[in-house]
Amino acid sequence: MESSQKVWELENAVKLVDPHRDALYSYDKAEQDAIGDERPWKNDPHYFKNVRISAVALLKMVMHARSGGSLEIMGLMQGKIAGDTFIVTDAFRLPVEGTETRVNASAEADEYIVQYLSACRENGRMENAVGWYHSHPGYGCWLSGIDVATQMLQQTHVDPFLAVVIDPDRTISAGKVEIGAFRTFPENYKPAASSVDDDYQTIPLNKIEDFGAHASQYYSLEVSHYKSSLDSYLLELLWNKYWVSTISQSPLFTNREYSSKQMLDLSQKIEKAQKAIQAQARGGPSPRGAAKDSTLDKIVRDSNKIAGEEITGLLAGDVKVKLFNGVGAPSVQAQVP
Repeated sequence: MESSQKVWELENAVKLVDPHRDALYSYDKAEQDAIGDERPWKNDPHYFKNVRISAVALLKMVMHARSGGSLEIMGLMQGKIAGDTFIVTDAFRLPVEGTETRVNASAEADEYIVQYLSACRENGRMENAVGWYHSHPGYGCWLSGIDVATQMLQQTHVDPFLAVVIDPDRTISAGKVEIGAFRTFPENYKPAASSVDDDYQTIPLNKIEDFGAHASQYYSLEVSHYKSSLDSYLLELLWNKYWVSTISQSPLFTNREYSSKQMLDLSQKIEKAQKAIQAQARGGPSPRGAAKDSTLDKIVRDSNKIAGEEITGLLAGDVKVKLFNGVGAPSVQAQVP
């Protein structure tokens, strides 16, 4: 179990903070108030560039996202600001209602936030809420139109604030946390073409329009993870629960609905590309050569990704069979004639 925890930390690049200082966990209220008064991010839409998330907060968010299944979940993150970096020290879930496409916060959730943060301060934890997180089960880490509107509202009233998205289905399939952190641009701000993120990720066909319509309204931050001597014990306790649920499940069975949707979506993309090529052959309008090659290239990358995830799931199942089949069964001793 200890080795599996180390593998998880390695896969997600969790770095150990100086155990003698634990500097990322120290909170200076006067310093944070001064940063809030200065508000340097108001003069630079790209001011924040990095996010450092503690291993405990990361694991809590992943477990929360997985518990929602195909429904979106939502929570808040606590921490502080250090230069152009958000430091996330902890996270907590919110009592909200989610659907497969959105999550709705209510007055009950607002009251819960106030009570939770008040209780934290009464117990000496002074960190502010520095962002919100929610899940996108099976369709990647990006901001939808509703997410953009929510984040813009938060940045207007409680800035500095951060949006984090986790995909629990792709996390299970890949074995590495699928996570993204984002900030929206001010209203009417037009980013330079080079500043719009163009990193490729698989987007379901029925989400591409929503993804493309709002991609220029926000930018992503670099995400890294850390742990310290202060949270090593908590991480161990959380890992016991996470490890048991992971080792007792097969990604192929747990994610079979997600895998089926991925293959269905791939077939629809292939069919759409095929119709475009046939239309071109009949003399109809056709995309430029570069655009056509880009579409086919994305289809190939999507198919390779699905194949890789299925192979990983099969290998994981084979390893578990070899490790655990026959465990607990009475040993058969050879009979001496």
